[in-house]
Amino acid sequence: MSLLRRYVAREIVGSVSFVLAGFLALFAFFDFVNELDDIGQAGYRLQHAVLYVLLGLPSRVYELAPIATLIGTIYALSQFAAHSEFTAMRAAGMSRRRALTIVGTLGLWMALVTALTGELLAPVADRLASNLRMSTLASTVGAQFRSGLWIKDTLKDADGAVIKLRFVNVAEMRPDTTLRAVRVFEFDSQYRLEALIEAANARFNPSGGWVFLDAEVARFTAQAVADTTTALRAVRTRQAELAWPSDLTPDILGVLVLVPERMSAWSLLQYVQHLRDNRQRTDRYEIALWKKAVYPLAVVVMMALALPFGYLQVRAGGIGYKVFAGIMLGVGFHFLNGLFSHLGLLNTWPPWLATSIPSLAALLLAMGMLAWVDRAR
Repeated sequence: MSLLRRYVAREIVGSVSFVLAGFLALFAFFDFVNELDDIGQAGYRLQHAVLYVLLGLPSRVYELAPIATLIGTIYALSQFAAHSEFTAMRAAGMSRRRALTIVGTLGLWMALVTALTGELLAPVADRLASNLRMSTLASTVGAQFRSGLWIKDTLKDADGAVIKLRFVNVAEMRPDTTLRAVRVFEFDSQYRLEALIEAANARFNPSGGWVFLDAEVARFTAQAVADTTTALRAVRTRQAELAWPSDLTPDILGVLVLVPERMSAWSLLQYVQHLRDNRQRTDRYEIALWKKAVYPLAVVVMMALALPFGYLQVRAGGIGYKVFAGIMLGVGFHFLNGLFSHLGLLNTWPPWLATSIPSLAALLLAMGMLAWVDRAR
């Protein structure tokens, strides 16, 4: 049975790799066509477009892994059925449960590879691609408002009590994560303005937070001008360098460069915690975080969904018919995955539920199809 397991695994992995390579070539072609309009602008050249497309392939691998797994597994099992190999395997004692165990174990390994690709390789490659595009096109991260990006930050003491509330305005974030034209409005816990900091540039120091360059600081203090009247007194100072401690890091600001679905789970977790600390909505990022946990397991579900096709004999439909059915199932799963993420965001469903419904539905369909082919044979 160990020999049989290795044979089945080799054929399935080979088919899945072939299908995945075909999908990657197709999507790489479309991505390259999309880049053609930018070639020739500023310093963006043909080699930059090719490198940009290549750096986007790890994300494509992560996105297409479940669909490629479904189609590749259906093809491999259909080949077994067409050559009567699957019948011989069943005659040798491979029960439905054992077959499910074989493809499930293989699916777990493939899910692990998918998760590592989405967590370690894809975010780094996407960040390099974004930096390449921005640096060659002489562009920066797009602002969310005309005045730039606005971020809320909170400074707390060791006991978790709020010391300062800060609203940060950044005009541009460069590819090297340095900031341009930064303004910080600092308030005390009672929302009284304490300071206004303006800096031409800022760089991140891992040991001490941000360093503002060419900074101008205006600090406001209340002064009594009469028995019942107080006024704010402003004191302005200039500093070549100003240390500004904050929980904001380039990884958290990386949300500006990458869409949430293409961020690593660790970066998403950090950003979700930052939003919670500042009492801001986290729905979109929590859904993306849960999808990071659930999506690789869809590879296992797709393999279970492909298994019933191995029990269908050639007279029930040729290999082309089965592969077409697999493509339709994979496309349907892909659209459902995106649909329920948006429905969960609009209807404030629990993030784990919104991301799990498509996979649970596919798993129930797989179990139903297995029960049907078991009764039909």
